[in-house]
Amino acid sequence: MCGIVGYVGNRDVVEVLLKGLTNLEYRGYDSAGMALQDCGEVKIYKTLGKLINLKNELEAKKSELNHPTSGIGHIRWATHGSPSLINAHPHTCSCGRLVVVHNGIIENYKELREELIKKGCTFRSQTDTETIAHLVADEYAKAKDLEIAVRNSVKKLQGAYAICVMHKDVPDVIVGARKHAPMLVGIGENENFIASDTPAIIEYTKKTIYLDDNETAVVTKNSVKVTDKDGNIVEKKIEILPWEPMALSKLGYKHFMLKEIHEQPDVIRNVLNGKLYDIDSPINLSEVKLDKEILKKLNKIQIIACGTSLHAALAGKYIIEDFAGISVEVEASSEYIYRKTTTDASTLVIGVSQSGETADTITAIKQAKEKNAHVLIITNRPDSNMARLADSLIPVNAGIEVSVAATKSYTAQLISFYLLAINLAEIKGTLDKNYLKDIKHELIQLPTKIEEVLSNTSAIQECARKFSSYKNFIYIARGINLATALEGALKLKEISYINATGYAAGELKHGPIAMLDETMPVLSILVPGGITYEKVLSNSEEAKARNAKLIALTSSKDTNIDNLFDVVLRIPQVMEILSPAVTCVPLQLLAYYIAEFLGKDVDQPRNLAKSVTVE
Repeated sequence: MCGIVGYVGNRDVVEVLLKGLTNLEYRGYDSAGMALQDCGEVKIYKTLGKLINLKNELEAKKSELNHPTSGIGHIRWATHGSPSLINAHPHTCSCGRLVVVHNGIIENYKELREELIKKGCTFRSQTDTETIAHLVADEYAKAKDLEIAVRNSVKKLQGAYAICVMHKDVPDVIVGARKHAPMLVGIGENENFIASDTPAIIEYTKKTIYLDDNETAVVTKNSVKVTDKDGNIVEKKIEILPWEPMALSKLGYKHFMLKEIHEQPDVIRNVLNGKLYDIDSPINLSEVKLDKEILKKLNKIQIIACGTSLHAALAGKYIIEDFAGISVEVEASSEYIYRKTTTDASTLVIGVSQSGETADTITAIKQAKEKNAHVLIITNRPDSNMARLADSLIPVNAGIEVSVAATKSYTAQLISFYLLAINLAEIKGTLDKNYLKDIKHELIQLPTKIEEVLSNTSAIQECARKFSSYKNFIYIARGINLATALEGALKLKEISYINATGYAAGELKHGPIAMLDETMPVLSILVPGGITYEKVLSNSEEAKARNAKLIALTSSKDTNIDNLFDVVLRIPQVMEILSPAVTCVPLQLLAYYIAEFLGKDVDQPRNLAKSVTVE
């Protein structure tokens, strides 16, 4: 949510900022803007809607520009104040000489606003960000130094922020600061960059400095200075970004989401690479610091996550309890942080996040660390805030995921839970050796089975076409595939805006069955191999008796189920315990094709953000 990019150098500043913002579009936004330092003036351009509107605005007004040498750009996802030009970033102080862009939420902005109004500041917008502009301008009037003004200002802010500030009187200088929101500096030759995420700068440089909380960066064409909250210089390590710009290309696919769905077999191979060598060798998780002594002290595991990662966590609960015999609790991060938990030094806390910057989960992890819990992080971003907080780490190696709706990162998280659970089982000795070999063998075969699903999607497309006009859906499953039902329903909601709900199949008759009629399709996930297969069949019979249209997702070769279900989507045979890694793929495709048939913006659904960096 929201994206920042800044640049100081000799390139075409407008082009650099627009490309950077384009590469951050996947985060979700409703307005865009930039401020340019141009021959002693600060010029601001803002538009509503997609970034193309800002591009058109700049093209129409390019005659106004002489030779911009630095600038800051922003795409906004509305929090305070509706999407509007006046609320769009950048924001200025009363005199218009100072400009600010901001990610995050300032919790005490109302109190600060009242103080600044008393000092004569005139507010134009409904945002919390404008408060920062007036505050920094007030401090600059005292200090006559932009770096000091920013540092003194952020000490008064409560909440989360990543900000970039420019001032007319301080040409070609960008001052950035952060707390509980990501910000990095890109290092170039005779040019430097500042951004909220790496895709904004990866086309130009792979050398980065990651700011930590309460740090301030002064960025010029030829220098970068980082200081702590007291003004002491901090020596920062330059890190090398692992991604290529090609990761931001659709490679011929119509949408990033479809590309990322098709990348999943290789993603699984990447996750397994170096961790699962063969079925006779133990799992190698070098960054997981759990040994027999630590495990002896554990009395439980808590997994905390949000959204799609929460569904991966639910599958993780089934996997770990089944393989390692350790009690596991799963909770939404947003709930965990606002209640009295039983977390202690005997608890393993697992935080799951695609971006590693999810605000609620970061807060939860910090609370867990305060209680001396061992923290293990599963994330797609080993350079993220959460990864830096980790005692143990599993990087999921999914590569950058551009589509807002998570697909390949979800599958990578699932595989990471399998590897972790097997690792724990090997340390504890809780699995039969032959069964353990079977599981490893099946894990290695998963990419091929998913490729089989992806090679023939005609039945899924036909199902999507048949059901795209329905306004409501119910997904049901039992056991480990309950997570699949919840995730499948979420995907449909996210990108098609169809009201879809996942249920434990046994709960259907405890309320939801009242909604069933010919207008309510029910999708049943039933994988043979355990006692739940027959149970889900029975629950589907109950739905059929209420005239609901039925869709089956199954690996069963039993043709008798064709008489019960209106549509049967079949996947390759797979062990039930490992089936979520395969069953999720047809549901991702089903959601994708329904959304495409309905003409929705698949990669950037309304109101959603890729990385939710506010609580």
